[in-house]
Amino acid sequence: MKRTVFPLLFLTIILLGHGQSMFTPKDAILSDGDLEFLKTLTETIIDSSRIYPGERVADQMGNNNTGGILVKPGGRGSYPAFWIRDYAMSLDTGFITEEEQRNMLRLTAATQADRTWITKNGALIPFGAIADHIRMDDGLPIYFPGTYSFEEQGTPEFGRTPPYGDQFFFVHMAFYFIKTTSELTILEQKINGTSLMDRLEIAFNLPPSRLEDHIVTTTDHFRGIDFGFRDVMTITGDLCYPSILKFKAALELSELFEKLNNQQKADKYQLIAGKIKETIPQLFMDERGMLKASTGKGNQPDVWSTALAVYYDILSQEETEKTSRFLSQAYENGHLSYKGNIRHILTTDDYSDSTAWEYSMAKKNTYQNGAYWGTPTGWVCYAIAKTNFILAQRLAKEYIDDLRQKDFRKGPEYGAPYECFHPSGHTQNPLYMTTVSCPLAAFGNIVKP
Repeated sequence: MKRTVFPLLFLTIILLGHGQSMFTPKDAILSDGDLEFLKTLTETIIDSSRIYPGERVADQMGNNNTGGILVKPGGRGSYPAFWIRDYAMSLDTGFITEEEQRNMLRLTAATQADRTWITKNGALIPFGAIADHIRMDDGLPIYFPGTYSFEEQGTPEFGRTPPYGDQFFFVHMAFYFIKTTSELTILEQKINGTSLMDRLEIAFNLPPSRLEDHIVTTTDHFRGIDFGFRDVMTITGDLCYPSILKFKAALELSELFEKLNNQQKADKYQLIAGKIKETIPQLFMDERGMLKASTGKGNQPDVWSTALAVYYDILSQEETEKTSRFLSQAYENGHLSYKGNIRHILTTDDYSDSTAWEYSMAKKNTYQNGAYWGTPTGWVCYAIAKTNFILAQRLAKEYIDDLRQKDFRKGPEYGAPYECFHPSGHTQNPLYMTTVSCPLAAFGNIVKP
């Protein structure tokens, strides 16, 4: 009898030990095994996104002649240039080296517009504008989406002024570099005759804003893209998403000025952040707790803005709980996500039967107009966890399970992490960086209430 019991007991202990990595602890958003999987996959994707000096990733784009490593939005041949937005959104993973950060920060500063000019297509590039993306062969800045051509940039469908978010992402690049290196001297270094700190302030103050509360705003005539992850949409009026980015950048500038012992400017940017924080829910929030993307065209409840506002602690506790409960319900009802990935617009909030957003150059349920994205999954989990931690764990698990199922490392026919996909079979751009880098950073900040 004893001979039978002890082997069985030993086997049970072994099985229980193995099982610990399969189940998520009650106070963690992911199991240790799932978190380690995501970390490894993210590091691999970022490495595959690096363009080394002299390297060519697409025949039509030439070699990387910028003199340093660039990080493009993903692996393989997609998006063969340096995109400020995707790179800045991936910094918080900690997988970008100090030298790489310094080189890309200086390149971004060096390509900041040094004068105001008008493109051949009639778009305005104002003094201080930050590029949407930068060519690798000649280092030329492309301030507008939709092209790699310096000469042909700035067509009306992508706005009459450059997108607004990149200015604030530039601030984050500098802030994160200082945070991780303590190299304050770089802020006083002159790049093409202007200090980096001055360049950050110029960039921050470039996007048009309301005089009374600093909310980013635009019109049909002067339209700029509110945020590059919906650059095929027309969204006008007062703008929620870039105002959230501006709030975050104001706090970061304030902290940088604190480090430089400039209390007057530190206080100035704290006041700006406070005014934006106060105004966002008043201006954009609907009765359900969702933030609308804008007050003009495209003024629809926006999942990405709503979740990010919770993530950046913009909403009050009461507002946060209301929003969290609504997102939880939308998730349970199947209106929010698919396989752990998130739509810009809830399926119940589509503008019509033919489009999710009011104005879109993409067909419904493709790309930014109704496909599902992994980039905001961590922010949505963070928001849901405020009132329903178990539900947030479930959403995070669905996201990880889909990545495991479609992991590009299984073979050439696999492509996860994709930029986006849809149940219809639509997929876009394999090995996409922010699909894993943004959730990884957010998951690290989720704690059980």
